[in-house]
Amino acid sequence: MSVLAAGARAAAHPRTPTAPCTCGSTPLADREDATVVRHAGTVAKAHAPDTDPAALTLRMATAARLPDVLLPPLTPAPAALHDRLVTFWPYGLPVDPDDPDAAPWEAAATLLARLHRTPVPTSLPPMRGPAKAARALGRLRAALRGTPHAAARPVLDAWATLPAWARAAAPMPGPPGLCHGDLHLGQLVRHPAPDGPWKLIDVDDLGAGVPAWDLARPAAWYACGLLPPDEWTRFLSAYRQAGGPAVPADGDPWAALDVPARALTVQTAALAVAKALAANRPLDEVEQAVVDACARMPSVTPQAPGPPRPAPGIPD
Repeated sequence: MSVLAAGARAAAHPRTPTAPCTCGSTPLADREDATVVRHAGTVAKAHAPDTDPAALTLRMATAARLPDVLLPPLTPAPAALHDRLVTFWPYGLPVDPDDPDAAPWEAAATLLARLHRTPVPTSLPPMRGPAKAARALGRLRAALRGTPHAAARPVLDAWATLPAWARAAAPMPGPPGLCHGDLHLGQLVRHPAPDGPWKLIDVDDLGAGVPAWDLARPAAWYACGLLPPDEWTRFLSAYRQAGGPAVPADGDPWAALDVPARALTVQTAALAVAKALAANRPLDEVEQAVVDACARMPSVTPQAPGPPRPAPGIPD
């Protein structure tokens, strides 16, 4: 963390200041897959140890080319810091988690629609959403070794009902769209802070894939009873109004959303059970809700996703 903070400070003040820097550095995240530090108007992110530098560079280039949708990086390529790749970004003001009524569902949906309507850049890697879901199941299985948990069985059974592509065991169906790969409200910031337009952040999972995956988390929350119907309607309506191609322009969207929403539900439940096992605690109410949703899945046949509907592309 201290070395990353020094890197953020150097990026924020590329020339030696005439007076000592008094800005201070603020940790924003410290997880196995990412450590993030802010210094003044610069954010430094240390990516997961197994991050592919070529793939990350391509993802950063895509963000740089779409500054009205994605927060553009401050540098064109990652830097090496010890055994981690580090990228530098301008600071943006995140969504306030303590003000759910101000959640920018319309802005998130509109940005997604614009992203999905953009032609996929040449050589961009696959979107990593299914791979992250598979990794969550791996984490659950590792946590279960020698420590059984009753909630794990419905999660594993629900995972087995998903098609191979949703489990990262086969290529995603096409034609591919440009996808964020890990959409949730924590992936939006206002830039310039504090009241600039909303931008999507975090390019680690950006790539070519099934656009409906980006709608799957709010769809899953709605299906599990965790997202109020009016908020889901706001999100879906805004996506359709912006020409989003992942779902039909009207009518029932679930033929496209069913499999991705199931996959995100299972991913969320797997992580919930793994964390509960690690902390030796019972599931909380929200965690139990997603496990209960998994228990209902094997009784209903998943719907096969249809292709994205045609939409006008945004020029490169």
